[in-house]
Amino acid sequence: MPSFLTPDICVIGGGPAGLAVARAARRHGATVALVEKNRLGGAALHAGSIPAKALAAVARRAHILSTAGSFGIEAGELRVNARGVFDYVQRVIAASAPAVTAEQLRAREIEVVEASARFVDSRTLEAGEHRIRARRFVVATGAQPTIPEVPGLAEVPYFTTATIFDNPRKLTHLVIFGPSPAAVELAQALRRLGGEVTLIDPGLPLPGYDPELAEVALRRLTDEGVDVRMDTTPVAVQPRSLGIGVIIRRGTAEETLDASHILVAGPRLAALEGLEIENAGIRRNPGGGLLLNPSGRTTNRHVYVFGDATGAAEQSHGIEDRAERLVRSLLFRQPMRRRVPHVPRAVFTDPEIAEVGISEPEARRRRIKGFRVLRLSLAENDRARVENETYGLVKLIVAGNGRLLGAAIVGTGAAEMISLFAFAIGNGMALADFRNFVAPYPTLTGIARALAEDPAARGVPESLLLARLLRLNRVLP
Repeated sequence: MPSFLTPDICVIGGGPAGLAVARAARRHGATVALVEKNRLGGAALHAGSIPAKALAAVARRAHILSTAGSFGIEAGELRVNARGVFDYVQRVIAASAPAVTAEQLRAREIEVVEASARFVDSRTLEAGEHRIRARRFVVATGAQPTIPEVPGLAEVPYFTTATIFDNPRKLTHLVIFGPSPAAVELAQALRRLGGEVTLIDPGLPLPGYDPELAEVALRRLTDEGVDVRMDTTPVAVQPRSLGIGVIIRRGTAEETLDASHILVAGPRLAALEGLEIENAGIRRNPGGGLLLNPSGRTTNRHVYVFGDATGAAEQSHGIEDRAERLVRSLLFRQPMRRRVPHVPRAVFTDPEIAEVGISEPEARRRRIKGFRVLRLSLAENDRARVENETYGLVKLIVAGNGRLLGAAIVGTGAAEMISLFAFAIGNGMALADFRNFVAPYPTLTGIARALAEDPAARGVPESLLLARLLRLNRVLP
């Protein structure tokens, strides 16, 4: 006989998004049930952020060894042990896993239901032997790769971003389908580990990021031997007794690539398989995702969607803040803003790309009056020179009154440096405030003060009050 649970909030999905919502709800005293059919931790732990960054760390060390000659060091022939790399990535996953166990969640009085879930009606969820009737449901099931309809693809084995880390063997020539940041990160890492890599993109890789920064990162990829094919689509896959043929097309020209493996790393859609959302009166949008209002509510007013399941790529580092705002909206009916300008985003290529706030293209599109763009090359920073990491730049978008609107960085340490600018934007600081910032010397963060003191910034007022005082003093004797 099924047991009945009646929590304030039922979270479907135990990945970073679902866990963040469950923890936030408990902090406010709400009763919570969390349903997960697979492994707690979700894609970020098992097949996303954690293993991807572990693989990139291995690849960076291989790159350092292969380029040590510029420092006067002869490292010898580089040899990569593919099985050793696989084992290292798995050790990193295992080390992160204990942070999210069912026992720890139950210790927080979160009811954990380890079973598949499906909606029975608009207010009831069935999960294993439980029937759950919650005040509000939050679908946080994450997203899964969409498989392109390429003739012949289904006839050959291929990797997705969810399965690539299960591979312990060297990939001789990997052909990657997809424009996602994950595709670009993996392309560079696997190239540095000795494989041939071709990246097929129907447009320009890294769409949505500042084109100036994306071009710098992509130039490094091509310099390292990644074959980046822009404005190109795969049109057919040919199964062979040895290897795989991939026919690609750019414009009217076609070419056949000889591949050993294929990785599908394109757009992702909400993972809703088996949830039977139609029983709950939840409608889909024309693209196959869920029809949502700006706060993430579905066409069923009791059911909300959060995280990657919304169809928008989420940065895991901002998930706690967004979860807090969602929970306050559900429990206390506080309004929830869709976008918070001070949450940064990053692509972990080498050089890294990191952005926060308003980008230069966005500022021009919105016709923000009086804004200016300040740039500083990493080649002007002593720490970058010492490390021989001068490939990159920092851009700041500054309002006419001196307030910092956005920052964009491409270069080593970009994902670390962006935190300083995110803090400044989140607290409404002006560029002039960085004139009071003192960083250890030499460090990359010293760039913030250098930009504030740059001659190009001298026309940016320290404050509107001081600007008025200056004008007044000009007319005084």
